Amino acid sequence: MFPAPATLLSPHGRVLSLRQPQVMGILNLTPDSFFAGSRVSSERDLLARAEAMLAAGAAVLDLGAYSTRPGAEDIPEAEETQRLLPALQLLRRAFPHAFLSVDTFRARVAQAAVAAGADLVNDVGGGLLDPTMFATVGQLRVPYVLMHLRGTPQTMAHLTHYEDDLVLTLLRYFRDRLAALRHAGAVDVLLDPGFGFAKNAAQNHELLRRLPELHVLGLPVLAGLSRKKMVYGPLGLGPEAALNGTTALHMVALQGGARLLRAHDVPEARQTIQLFANTFSMAE
Repeated sequence: MFPAPATLLSPHGRVLSLRQPQVMGILNLTPDSFFAGSRVSSERDLLARAEAMLAAGAAVLDLGAYSTRPGAEDIPEAEETQRLLPALQLLRRAFPHAFLSVDTFRARVAQAAVAAGADLVNDVGGGLLDPTMFATVGQLRVPYVLMHLRGTPQTMAHLTHYEDDLVLTLLRYFRDRLAALRHAGAVDVLLDPGFGFAKNAAQNHELLRRLPELHVLGLPVLAGLSRKKMVYGPLGLGPEAALNGTTALHMVALQGGARLLRAHDVPEARQTIQLFANTFSMAE
């Protein structure tokens, strides 16, 4: 079993504390991410968004150059790299102390990103979409987000039938993937239950309600809920109108023990964490 890290140590020496919940700000370098308001349009826009997120209290910036929305187009590795590396290098120069994450399931993209200064690899594929990913993160000694997924972003919407209990299925998945990560020499690991990935609306809400059950594995949990269909769908809205619903579910995730909120709207996520901390510190 991996020890639950209170801090994540980047191979570049930067440290991310998880003693208190933190916010991971989303920077989408794709032209087709599901929330249009999150798409970065230029270098100036990227720098402005990153600066605003860091000023609002983001502890991590997560750069993604491959859209993983349901049914998204599969792009070549070269195109993902071409989108990602210049943006990563720009942010590394502009914000040398920032903790930067790359959202990729491809090992060679992850390796190039860490060489360019990335501090964390956020892999929606759980090492299943690229069988060399675990060996790569083990060799690099880079913190790693292990997410639950079935199929691919192109097929996952059709893979929502689970023969067994949903959370038990996830626990078995994480147990087996963690054993493989440990064998590969990986160090700091976070768990992401994969809200919206091969799960329907009812399953997403069940998983959020039962989030505390994942803590049996002893690792910090990342919650990626921001403006997803599980937020806006029940309200009859779209992602553009899902901020209030996101905030409500962020509070549920914090009550369930989430240590990292992956969010489009950093100020509101930070405010939620502050109110959660104030409420429960007063109750003790």
